[in-house]
Amino acid sequence: MKTLRTFFMAGIVLFLASCASYNYNMTRVQQLDFSQYKTYGWLPPVDSLSKNYFNNDIARENILSAANRELAARGMQYSKNDPDILFRYVTIVNNKSRMVYGHMGGWGGWGWYRPWGYYMSPSYPIGKEKYRYSHLIIEAVDRRTNSVVWQARGSGEIKAPEKAINKLPEVVQGIFKEYPIK
Repeated sequence: MKTLRTFFMAGIVLFLASCASYNYNMTRVQQLDFSQYKTYGWLPPVDSLSKNYFNNDIARENILSAANRELAARGMQYSKNDPDILFRYVTIVNNKSRMVYGHMGGWGGWGWYRPWGYYMSPSYPIGKEKYRYSHLIIEAVDRRTNSVVWQARGSGEIKAPEKAINKLPEVVQGIFKEYPIK
């Protein structure tokens, strides 16, 4: 019974780990002191050649309002006239494909009975599956040098564009966890 419970708990952990749908990555200028930036502004979003899932007013509002909350929580103030640092974002949606694997049939899907036990058939590719993968990239540009000083990306699979748009505030929050000032 204890072994069954252990397998059940391991299955739940693996299932929940597979639900973590977005991955976050960041790069920055290492020697730069980000505490010097007290005010910020926004550049227009960068045009993307990908699908237009995030090229609408709702998506833009979700991104900007979530980012403004995150920046305010870090003590930064919005300035339209003379900001220290400028932020911009780009959204990219790509069509990708991955291999789908199958097993040769066996009794109950478990394999063939042999005198020494069951034999699990090896998996083999049976085709390709298409899916959509999105990236939200937010960059910080030093206004004096006009160079990118910080860039972070949230990437994940899109199952439904509407759900992806509604999830944008969570993605922005995950991206700003990577910002050098907590």
